[in-house]
Amino acid sequence: MVDVTASKVLLALGANLPDGSIAPAQTLRAAIAELTALGIGITRLSRFYETPCFPAGAGPDYINAAAVVRPPKEMDPAGLLAVLHQIEAAHGRQRISRWAGRTLDIDLVAWGDAVAPDVETQTHWRDLPATDQARLAPDRLVLPHPRLQDRAFVLVPLAEVAPDWRHPILGRTVAEMLTDLPEKDREDVRVLLG
Repeated sequence: MVDVTASKVLLALGANLPDGSIAPAQTLRAAIAELTALGIGITRLSRFYETPCFPAGAGPDYINAAAVVRPPKEMDPAGLLAVLHQIEAAHGRQRISRWAGRTLDIDLVAWGDAVAPDVETQTHWRDLPATDQARLAPDRLVLPHPRLQDRAFVLVPLAEVAPDWRHPILGRTVAEMLTDLPEKDREDVRVLLG
């Protein structure tokens, strides 16, 4: 059972392709405004960061950010995910291939200390070999996001807004998981200037 009153609902936002004539940073700003308009309170928002495209060479650099949000009381994780997908689609997001460039990507990273659908499934996706990560995607919401501990482009912005959030399975805080990453990965995530 997921606690729908979780105090730290964490989102990761990113874009690396224009939405028509709208640059990625503008798309992130618009998505944040849309979340608020839909009753999803933004309690903390990171600065915007420029990060190398992942995987390397697959497209232009990304603009990334993170937010702590407070969904309406009646909204559960599946409901929030549906809203995130609607906002992505409104900005031209197409799910053609895994890890393709995106006009907008909003990931539900964590819902408090919830593990969904269960520890075994979350662990399976978290421990998936890199070759399988590139071609397979879960058919349901997995919380916490199975790749969050591996990605500086998620952890650097998250460390700004929720450094003390603790992974319910790994037992590591955002700040600790970020420190666990190679220094080069952390340095590649740069505050967006201007």
